[in-house]
Parts: sequence; C-alpha cells; structure tokens
Amino acid sequence: MAKLTETIIELKNVKKVYKNEGVETHALRGVDLKIKKRDFVAIMGPSGSGKSTLLHMIGALDRPSTGKIFLDGKDISKLNDSDLARLRGKKIGFIFQFFNLHPTLTALENVELPMIIIETDRHECRKKALSLLKAVGLEKRAGHLPSQLSGGEHQRVAIARSLANDPEIILADEPTGNLDTKTEAEIMKFLLKLQKDRQMTIAVITHESEIAKYTKNIVHMFEGRVKIGV
Repeated sequence: MAKLTETIIELKNVKKVYKNEGVETHALRGVDLKIKKRDFVAIMGPSGSGKSTLLHMIGALDRPSTGKIFLDGKDISKLNDSDLARLRGKKIGFIFQFFNLHPTLTALENVELPMIIIETDRHECRKKALSLLKAVGLEKRAGHLPSQLSGGEHQRVAIARSLANDPEIILADEPTGNLDTKTEAEIMKFLLKLQKDRQMTIAVITHESEIAKYTKNIVHMFEGRVKIGV
C-alpha cells in the first residue's frame, strides 16, 4: 500500500522565461517543490508572483525553460506533446475560474467530453457522466445548457468534468473567483470532502486566505520563488 509520505509532484530548480520581442520575463526563478500524495495544497501569492505559471508546470500545460518536473517519479519535462496530452488526460483534472464549459453542450455532455477525447466507450461515458453529476448534486440538471445554470452549478459541473477520467491530481485555478461568499464556501467544502473521500491530491491557486484555510498546506509565492508554510 502506498505511504502517505510519497511524493506525487516534484519540481527541481524549475525556471520559466517568457520572451516577447526581445524582452525576457522571468516567471519562475528556480523553484524546488514537493507535493505529497493525498495532500490538499493552496498556492498563494500576489499578482505576477508566478503561481499560475507554477500550476501550468505541474499540470503539464507548459514546459520549463530549465529544470525538471517529476510526476509519480517520472520526469515529464522531456515528454513530447502527444505524450504530455495523454498524461494530462489520464492523471490530471482541471478546474478553472471561468468554468470553461462549452456553451452549446449540456451539463451531461460537458462532463462526457474528457472521456470522449480519450475514446472511452460512449455508453460508459454516459453512465459515468450521470454518476458524476449525481455526486455533485446535479443529476436533475443534466440536460441543461450552461446558460441555464447558476455560477455554483457551473463550477459543480466543472468539478464533475475534472473527475471524468479518474485523475490522481486535481488542479484548480481560482475555482471560487467568480462566486459569491456562500457558494464559495460550498465549493471549497465539496473539494475538501472530495479530497478526503477519494484520497486525491488537490492544488488550488488562490489569493484569498479564507479559501486557503480549507487546505492542509500553503505554498507562498513571491517574484517567481516559493517557500512552504502551514
């Protein structure tokens, strides 16, 4: 059985430099970071501190300029684009501030989409998507378009979608940024329950201490560097 102390994500001296018309922007300046399996981590910092870039590195959405990134002990820094896409599809679920639901697809179809992309059997897609919507309390809204859902319902559909391919890791970028205070608390309590029930690793980007209080550990970022606090 896996030990609770096992590391699932590790960054070694990761640097990221963006170049635009000869101007260099140093988003990450040598990040060393370990995240343990089954951890619930908040990544905090002011605007421009590098927290979104860090999330993109962890989620294999971007490549480091230098340094190494390990997922479950495997160096993903050198993977080609197709291998990175396959890894993201199977191991990582994403939740975004603006939900990123497809406006012309129903709640059910939005949840099915990640499974369709990796060519899961369509009957299995439908069955599992319905089960996930039920888990987030939206089985009666399965046939509704995003325009017919509230902000909290949007985010619960997004959470269900993030679970579609049974990922080990959930990465959430300001998941409550567009929600009112009451709904914000409901979403964070749901994520906390999800982490406990499914023993998942969850990392949440936030600038709000009220959100960070739901997590186990905090990664503080400043000018492209990190330090870990509790």
